[in-house]
Amino acid sequence: MSCYISSNNERVYVALESAYGTVPVITSANRIPLLKLTAKQVLEQTTRKDKTGSRTFVGLPNTIRKTTSFEIDTLMTEWTDQSVAPAHGPLFQAAMGGTPVFFNGGTVAAMTGTTGIQFASPHGLSVGQAITFSGEMRFVATVADSTTVLLNAAFNNIPIEGSAIGTTITYLLADSLASASVYDYWDPSTAVHRILDGAAMNTMTVKVNADYQEFDFAGPARDLIDSASFAAGQGSLETFPAEPSQPGFDYTIVPGHLGEVFLGTSPTQFFTMTSAQLTLDNAADLRVKEFGSDYAQCIAVGQRSVKLNFALFELADTQTAGLYQAARMRTPISVMLQLGQQITQLFGAYMPAMVPEVPEYDDSQTRLEWKFSNCRAQGTAENELYVAFG
Repeated sequence: MSCYISSNNERVYVALESAYGTVPVITSANRIPLLKLTAKQVLEQTTRKDKTGSRTFVGLPNTIRKTTSFEIDTLMTEWTDQSVAPAHGPLFQAAMGGTPVFFNGGTVAAMTGTTGIQFASPHGLSVGQAITFSGEMRFVATVADSTTVLLNAAFNNIPIEGSAIGTTITYLLADSLASASVYDYWDPSTAVHRILDGAAMNTMTVKVNADYQEFDFAGPARDLIDSASFAAGQGSLETFPAEPSQPGFDYTIVPGHLGEVFLGTSPTQFFTMTSAQLTLDNAADLRVKEFGSDYAQCIAVGQRSVKLNFALFELADTQTAGLYQAARMRTPISVMLQLGQQITQLFGAYMPAMVPEVPEYDDSQTRLEWKFSNCRAQGTAENELYVAFG
């Protein structure tokens, strides 16, 4: 007997497309944890003005252009197999645009001050790449030579000679965006399954100090394909693909209150942050208005915007006052957010130059809170934001 379908019985997979709108093959490794997937397809609203002799609406053609949009709300999980990209990798690569770069770790030969690391062999690192040590993540601010780098901030536990530096994968910005396909499967198997093809990550949001480490992605898509009305050729598929076999899904998620924050012209660790939200907006749209096609042809992007909203309690110290001074003087500061505190459970975001806005005073609580809104990162060329897993 048929009954309601439980929304708990939903599984979502994400994979990059080799060509726009061409749905790729997925495996169980492409599955991501899910809070919510919203997918919406509507017909463009047009009107008929021909004379029909009646006030009755007589219908529209079946092939009117459609507009498809989506939003994915997901949780960060442990990156257990560091030989391959994490399950969330396709989402971040599609949002950032650049090809991710691995760092397979290294051995410390010597330290130069607190932020300079000399490796025992050539490191192969570039500016913006992340490294990890003892449950902490830092980003390369300067490459001194083939064996030495300077970090954006010092590790709390300074490495010594012979210390092992951990593996990371860093996602970089690029001029253009890659597209992704999002698979949406349900129980029972006779339910209607869906695929979003040609998905463009217009916005990426990272939330700090939530219950769990949370990522949100949203944007337009080329089409919304479903198993009930599927026709050969949709998404370059001959048949609607079956869900991959499930060898077992790791439901380990990372607590949202654990991590580190470094702010300032001389980056200092802050322990007073109460909330933060980092948003990347690609100003993305689809090339969909050309004559002769029902579907979008590619992703078109405008000027990128990277903004941070954050709140912290005011302290009567130099580093907190320095944030207010930087805001008043429009002085760029360095910002690094680390989510998680264990190796394989680390995520980091690094903005080398962000201009803070003058904070709003919130005196509604027993402690004075500063709220910084719409603080925007800047750079020279695709370097205002780096994100990494480690």
